[in-house]
Amino acid sequence: MTSRRLIFTLLAVVAGALLLAPVASADLLSPESGGSPNADDIDTLYWFIFAVAAVVFVGVEGVLLYSIFKFKARKGAVPAQIRGNTRLEIGWTVGAAVILVILATLTFIKLDGIRNPPDSSANGLQLADTSRRLPPNGKSLNICVNGQQYIWRFTYAQDCKSGKNLGEPFSYEELVVPVDTTVTLDINAQDVAHAWWIPKLGGKMDAIPGYTNHTWFKIPGKLAGTTFFGQCAELCGRNHANMTARVKAVTPEQFTQWLNEQKANIKSAEEQGAAQRKQLQSGSTTNP
Repeated sequence: MTSRRLIFTLLAVVAGALLLAPVASADLLSPESGGSPNADDIDTLYWFIFAVAAVVFVGVEGVLLYSIFKFKARKGAVPAQIRGNTRLEIGWTVGAAVILVILATLTFIKLDGIRNPPDSSANGLQLADTSRRLPPNGKSLNICVNGQQYIWRFTYAQDCKSGKNLGEPFSYEELVVPVDTTVTLDINAQDVAHAWWIPKLGGKMDAIPGYTNHTWFKIPGKLAGTTFFGQCAELCGRNHANMTARVKAVTPEQFTQWLNEQKANIKSAEEQGAAQRKQLQSGSTTNP
């Protein structure tokens, strides 16, 4: 009896810890949303499906409870031998088909907004035409997201192919982006499979070595100054839990200033590195 009570107590403590943990509870009953239109569409689609599932659940359980009390066994009663009911069988087959059509229709209505990024807003970062297939006007801030054990590298480049983005500004762990701007991500991995996921900015996307996946988000202007949190969503090694990511939303002006500072810092670091290498090389040649 004591061991059973202990087990129930431990289960209650674990359940309470999960419910109270902000990351675990998220939006509690649905995916997180509010940071990007695609995340909002995912959340809306979830609630549509939840509503349909709730109706089905209530209907099935209602019929079950009605049958339990209406046709419960009585003394001396002999149960009826029912061998089939054509109308009933056609009814539940047609009903299931209608539910499937409804869910498929809702999914395809929302899928376009989830997969395809819109154009940047007029208040967003002014971008040149990159001739990308998406968004419609071909203008987006493209960022190369590279998963490495156990850190994320973000390179601000239109071409993410190996060797094509050398010298471009980059950052680790924290991705800084302008609001009201369509941000497209080219996601890959350097070593093992990872998964990029910032819950409030949309669905997760696998980062696979040798293959590039694509996703996007667009943070509204009212969220400038907000930092969104996430982490690798696929077990990638013993330090997987430490592979976190942050997306910081700033105004277009602040982003331009930050990007210029990154370029200047990287250039200064490269010049210092080149000077140190030259000094080391000259020292090695003068010493016997």
